[in-house]
Amino acid sequence: MKHRLRHDVNLWIIPLKMGIGAVVLFALTMIPDTMAAYNLVHIPTWFSMGGIDDARAILSAMMGCVSTVLALIFSVALLVLSMVATLFGPRLLYRFVQDWVTQATIGLFMAAFIYVFLVFLVTHQDANSTFIPQVSLITCWVLVLAAFSFLVFYSHRIAVSIQNPDAIARITEDFRQALCLSARSLAGSDVCEPMTIKVAEQQMKDGAPVKSAKGGYLQIIEHEALLEAAEHSNAVIHFLFRPGQFVLSGEALAIVWPKSQLGEFPKLIEKNVRIGRHRVLSQDSEFGIAQIVEIAIRALSPAVNDTFTGVACVDYLGEAIIMLSEMPQSGSWYDSRGQIRLLEREVKISRMVKLAFDQIRQSAADNPAVLIRMLAIIGRVAPRLKNADENAALLEQAQAIMETAMTKNPVAMDRKDIEAAWERTREILSEEKECRQS
Repeated sequence: MKHRLRHDVNLWIIPLKMGIGAVVLFALTMIPDTMAAYNLVHIPTWFSMGGIDDARAILSAMMGCVSTVLALIFSVALLVLSMVATLFGPRLLYRFVQDWVTQATIGLFMAAFIYVFLVFLVTHQDANSTFIPQVSLITCWVLVLAAFSFLVFYSHRIAVSIQNPDAIARITEDFRQALCLSARSLAGSDVCEPMTIKVAEQQMKDGAPVKSAKGGYLQIIEHEALLEAAEHSNAVIHFLFRPGQFVLSGEALAIVWPKSQLGEFPKLIEKNVRIGRHRVLSQDSEFGIAQIVEIAIRALSPAVNDTFTGVACVDYLGEAIIMLSEMPQSGSWYDSRGQIRLLEREVKISRMVKLAFDQIRQSAADNPAVLIRMLAIIGRVAPRLKNADENAALLEQAQAIMETAMTKNPVAMDRKDIEAAWERTREILSEEKECRQS
């Protein structure tokens, strides 16, 4: 199954489709209007919207108001994108560009304008005949009413989406979906054949490299297609990069073992591996963490100084780390017989902990509230992690937070609160360490 990247969703695709739909709708409604003009069918008098002057006046008013609101919607959309780039960062712009409500609103008003314009063109009167498409006129009224009704929902959507907690929560939800897509369910994992580091290194040494045709960020790996091909050829594919990492053109992207099975794998890998200009969250779980961290850093900057958003980011980062612990990314993909056919670099929780807290800790050095919340979240996350390395990573972050706080020499009250939070967190981490050792 091909993954549909959110970055591929452009602002103009849905409006274009809805505009084409308006032309098709116009052709359909013109059928009964044309039949009525030739007296093939009878349209009830109560279905009429008046004479030729009334019809053209109504259509003119509709075109004027729809075109005005359409221009206003574009202005609001550009204003929102400008606000997002300032508040959240340019890497989050795509979330607002691809929002289906924005696209549907623009498309609905564009479709309404096109439809009304076409009906206006065919509504005419000359010396020999008068043509008033009554069915199309009623459809104009319904279409414009629907567009303005949807405008209310669009306004609500914009008001909600630009709120920091909502944006952070949606990133976390996308992070969960990325983990679900990247994690391969191993029903019957007891029959799966593990691969030792020594064997993997030997295969990579003896295998044939597949070079990248272009440079950019590794975005998507279509595991199913490559897994099927590897099983069919009795080969193993070792990817040297994981989604989110930058690949140079001509650089070895993967290694196929054994060499004798290289065959069509270079073309197959080029077809099923997507490299682009931007990082995307579809399989790049680190990018989800990085987006939340970016919001936090901007919120904690001296120009903004938004402590509440910083605290919210810390809360959701704790949730993200727990998600990763519950859905670990081993990087090993197995065939139907339980043999490894595809390997990627493993995403380690210790690395994600460092990515999540390092920059926020540095930016929040003068903010005791954020530092205290970071210590609290570390203490709450610790019992949910599964091994000593992850526990050690949390302890390292807690110690760094404490050192950072003390270097800024906080006032006595803040120092007391920070020390109390540090003591609670250290006790929890010590208990978890003892439990694992026993």
